[in-house]
Amino acid sequence: MSANYVFDGDKIDWNAIDDPTQDYSCKYEMAILGSDAETGRLDLIVRWPPNSYCHFHRHVADTAIMVLEGEQHVVEVHDDGSHGEHKVRPAGTYVMSPGGEAHMEYGGPEGATVFFSLYAGQGPCFETLDKDMNVLEASTVAEMAATPTLGER
Repeated sequence: MSANYVFDGDKIDWNAIDDPTQDYSCKYEMAILGSDAETGRLDLIVRWPPNSYCHFHRHVADTAIMVLEGEQHVVEVHDDGSHGEHKVRPAGTYVMSPGGEAHMEYGGPEGATVFFSLYAGQGPCFETLDKDMNVLEASTVAEMAATPTLGER
């Protein structure tokens, strides 16, 4: 059995995020596809321009991803701030992982579009971190879904 799927990012209602306060190119777009605060489920798509990052963060929730377009780069960051493994995930890559790993995430030379499905239960989905690994913000499914520019369409 085979299936053909066509993804068209131009049909997504994107929320642009550009943070010039970072010392790296922090520019990406995000779209919430669905959420359920009671079960802690959040589905979203993130799109990066070429060689641009999202905020330094840690997924607290169990996460499944599917790279739809381009190339996703993930660089592990250890508790002491040193960099670990650099994972390169081309289009078509599917990964399931438990929460906990702090990382820098960015689009490759052609950018990237990635589908994320997170299961957080009643806790946070992810934590935004500063360069010293301090938590700047912890975001729950309910908070993400209630953000007008993200969850209410």
